[in-house]
Amino acid sequence: MGRGSWNSADWKNYSTARISGRKVSDIYNATKIDAKYDPKNIKFRESFDSEDHPVTTPIIIGLDVTGSMSDLLDVTANRLGEMVKDILERQPVEGPQIMFCAVGDSICDRSPLQATQFESDIRIASQLTELWFERGGGGNNFESYPLVWYLAANKTKTDSWEKRKKKGIIFTLGDDGFPEKLLSKEIEKVFGDTVSEDVNTEALLAQVGRKYDVFHLMVMDGRSESIVKLPKWRELMGERAISVTDVNAIPEIIVSLLESVAGKDTEEIINSWDGDTQLAVRNALIGLPTQKRNTSNSIIKF
Repeated sequence: MGRGSWNSADWKNYSTARISGRKVSDIYNATKIDAKYDPKNIKFRESFDSEDHPVTTPIIIGLDVTGSMSDLLDVTANRLGEMVKDILERQPVEGPQIMFCAVGDSICDRSPLQATQFESDIRIASQLTELWFERGGGGNNFESYPLVWYLAANKTKTDSWEKRKKKGIIFTLGDDGFPEKLLSKEIEKVFGDTVSEDVNTEALLAQVGRKYDVFHLMVMDGRSESIVKLPKWRELMGERAISVTDVNAIPEIIVSLLESVAGKDTEEIINSWDGDTQLAVRNALIGLPTQKRNTSNSIIKF
């Protein structure tokens, strides 16, 4: 997928018709999973080069839609369309193609994972608003964010990797911990796949990390480190477990992380924003290695 070009007029028309002046509950008004976003019906999600986009970069964004995120989910969801606009207009990476996922709890929820197509135009936003915000979850101290990694590792094909050995980028964002493993019965429930044994989360992260740069945004915004499981995330992912202190700045943080992955200087990224947004971006990027590109376009880390 991923054909078609972004047009700011398309966004203006879509925003006027579907988003402006509306409550989030009216924008995201699905009451069950749409079959085309059900992982059991997905053989592969494909991010391929095309005449419109000869060089592409796959981006996967997984949003926690469980009940514990309810107070912040509306704020986050209301700005995701603007984030799409910023990514496609600022082009922090070459030829961005975006897939959204809605993430829940694979033990408790009816639809713990939903996944749109990779797209490069207004269909990104229109598919996003068709996802079901189940607002479920359980009291088990985690949500099933690794489902996104399993999908990316086993159910995506990208020209970025197959042709150029260039990684895509994954962001998950939420306010809870992660399970130590994905149970084989969970994988069968969500994907319809039969696996011989449970999948260790650390091993799964290593697997998906071969083809994707993986980040998790820990949504703090009034929550304690113990609630969000910050130490546990940092132990698993190091500096790529990003602390988000201002949920309103999530779009700018994601754009900034994309620019960092592409090799843009960290201070230059931070200084491209103003006011509270700049502070939130600085807090998010502070632990990442400084990166610059040399004249041959290879990334130098120091």
